Amino acid sequence: MENYGYTKTDGTQNQQQSNVPYRSEKKIPAAILGILVGWLALNKFYLGYTKEGVIQLVLNIVTFGAASIIPFIEGILYLFMNDKQFDDTYVYGKKGWL
Repeated sequence: MENYGYTKTDGTQNQQQSNVPYRSEKKIPAAILGILVGWLALNKFYLGYTKEGVIQLVLNIVTFGAASIIPFIEGILYLFMNDKQFDDTYVYGKKGWL
């Protein structure tokens, strides 16, 4: 029987895709930005939180950099979250702060 260029799918493609673990594209870069250059609030800007990024920058200026501990802690928390939880919370849920 001819299939006219279509292949019969018996569900093996769906099984292969479900075995692949979920990977977040933004988790590792956001964590690295928070840990290394958190005083510039680049992790906030990278995740799309402009208002929170500006607030973080102002806090760092007012406290002479003491508030840079906040993005450092956030970066560490990002690393310890699983990828699905990170995306649900910060990418899709739009939770700006811890």
